[in-house]
Amino acid sequence: MAGFEKIKLSKQLLRSLTDIGYTAPKEIQHKTLNRIIGGQDVIAIAPKGSGKTTTYVLAALNRFNYAPEGVPKVLILVPEKEDVLATIEQFDKFNKNKSISITGLYVAPGLEAQMDALADGADIVVATPDRARAIYLKLGLNLNKIEVFIIDDADRIIKKGMQLPMTELANSITKAQRLIFTDVLHSKLESLIEPFLNNPAVIEVDELQETELVTYHQLLYKVPNFLTKQNLLNLFLQDEEVFTKAAVFINNKASAETIYRSLHRRFYDAVGCLKPLFFDMNGYQSAEEFRANAEARIMIVVTENNDDIDLGGIPFLIHFDIPQDTETYIKHVTNTTGSDETIALTFATDMELSLVKEIEYATGNKMEVSALPEDLVIVNAPKSRTEPKAEKKPEPEAGAAFHEKKASNNKNYNLSASEKARMNKKKKHG
Repeated sequence: MAGFEKIKLSKQLLRSLTDIGYTAPKEIQHKTLNRIIGGQDVIAIAPKGSGKTTTYVLAALNRFNYAPEGVPKVLILVPEKEDVLATIEQFDKFNKNKSISITGLYVAPGLEAQMDALADGADIVVATPDRARAIYLKLGLNLNKIEVFIIDDADRIIKKGMQLPMTELANSITKAQRLIFTDVLHSKLESLIEPFLNNPAVIEVDELQETELVTYHQLLYKVPNFLTKQNLLNLFLQDEEVFTKAAVFINNKASAETIYRSLHRRFYDAVGCLKPLFFDMNGYQSAEEFRANAEARIMIVVTENNDDIDLGGIPFLIHFDIPQDTETYIKHVTNTTGSDETIALTFATDMELSLVKEIEYATGNKMEVSALPEDLVIVNAPKSRTEPKAEKKPEPEAGAAFHEKKASNNKNYNLSASEKARMNKKKKHG
């Protein structure tokens, strides 16, 4: 890959890069910087640590090849106060032009002090969406001369529920280049940013660890919400011939109790919890007890309470929730024996896809995305306007059965031939 001299950066920035020891651009910088400098809107998708922040810091500083006016030309939105401070620190590392004023806005005592800082002159503003909107509504943030509008960690901003101030600010900027940086691009984020982007270049970088961890085969199922996860779990587990034994990982006690009650209504004593949450729950004190019990098929595991578990010999590991701690997930799916008799299934909503990316980056392995079963009931899925009206059927209970066929005969979901073949090997584990 060529060095920074192939990128249209100012001589001052090139000198700064050399002084700091940056000899070559990272892949995200190589693929995006010339497009950004050329004025194109960009959506850049890359994992943490790939160089996204440095990319837009260089792009922003590159615009100031003249004496700054003290009026905001660049507005950068980030999720939290810590991100504001870290971004300003990155600007300070590269910015040799001390006449450029960089101001941070974040929720903290002293809104007036931040408004005074803007009034004193600010060329680049780094802000959380809620504080930037609050000051804008008080007429303290001038957006009239914004030339570049940047949203960093856009998926995290949505997770924190700040999409309203983010989109209001975007719509208040009449004419500017818009740059979106995110770990993952999902449908909710895409629908929010699409209206204010102008023919953006979408650039995705998948930087994985060079050393791959040996993990069980992983299948990823993308689902819209919790209730659809319940339906998918029930649909799989009702096939007793394939899903002979399964560990189901859930992040917290409240969700675990909900899933246990739902499954227990269908599978009775075949389901239990590892270290039961309540006296009236079936359960097992260890994974060994679960494996040894011929009648037990489903073991619910609350990940917040069970860090180290011997999962060897359990044919299906189902992550109903993805742990916030990537290391916890990795412990579950690391194949320490070299066996190919276990499959790890992961259910992920849009809000969990960034965790999937972190796991893929950490393990050096991409999860195989699987199609959702054709007979899965997707809760609250909007119908196509051109779709003919179907005969009205009773609405299924969340997490309940989907038709009246005997559970063991319900095997018509659309797994590929190879997936079904792999899964059918697990019959020997009953």
